[in-house]
Amino acid sequence: MIALNADGSVFISAGSPDLPIFPRSAIKAIQAAAMLRAGLKVDDQKLALICASHSGSKIHIDLSKKILADAGIAESAMQNAVDKPLGEKERAALGDAPGTQFTQNCSGKHAGMLVTCQVNGWDLKSYLDINHPLQQAIKTELEDMAEEKVSTISVDGCGAPLFAITTIGLAKAIRKVVISKDPVYQQIVKAATTYPELIAGEGRLTTRMMKAVPGLFMKEGAEGIEVCALRDGRTIAMKIIDGSWRPVSTIIQSIFDKWGVVMPDESVKIYGGPRVVGTVISKI
Repeated sequence: MIALNADGSVFISAGSPDLPIFPRSAIKAIQAAAMLRAGLKVDDQKLALICASHSGSKIHIDLSKKILADAGIAESAMQNAVDKPLGEKERAALGDAPGTQFTQNCSGKHAGMLVTCQVNGWDLKSYLDINHPLQQAIKTELEDMAEEKVSTISVDGCGAPLFAITTIGLAKAIRKVVISKDPVYQQIVKAATTYPELIAGEGRLTTRMMKAVPGLFMKEGAEGIEVCALRDGRTIAMKIIDGSWRPVSTIIQSIFDKWGVVMPDESVKIYGGPRVVGTVISKI
């Protein structure tokens, strides 16, 4: 875990933030930036969904499909994984019905990738190949923002290439996202902060926090990855070693308290039967 001051200096560091990690969906804003630079043109709602790990509600599914439909791209072109919704409420509502590529939380990103390829005349069938022009553009964008080279390349759960950088590099990149004067990143931050319900979903920490803290940019990634950044550039990036979400809000609350940032009570309560017997405590 690492927290940066507004000027980019280190405020708090814990664990091994200089070791490489897979930042997973925490870098979707950077993937989206590469798409915009390559000629993708979408409104802020669509852009928010392209940056999202959505819960799989009707609005998320419909908007993913609309991104493709407005570009005249067949839904069959999608190559992301099939999965049930990420949101607990949405998954329960689906019941025993199978998941689809559109209930899978990365459908917006994949739809955006396909439209970007179409705009450039790039092959749609190979858009997830690491050597595809789109994925090379994403890799370059990430390296520029993180100020380091990708150390390892793998495949994410959705099927897209997965790039390893350090937690320090991730924090630097997200800080740059929020303070950038680049119109590309300004559009991304505006979209995300205007539509926090599209970035995650009803009841989820990311959406709750972005609604409650003015100007907060926040994004989670699978297996205990979380980034959040304030308008002035103060940034937190973390990877929980066991992939658990349990300590995430507690760590953020601890650092925000030190910064004097008011946020809702996101303490994690421990129950003994029906009674609260304790809370998760941060030593940071």
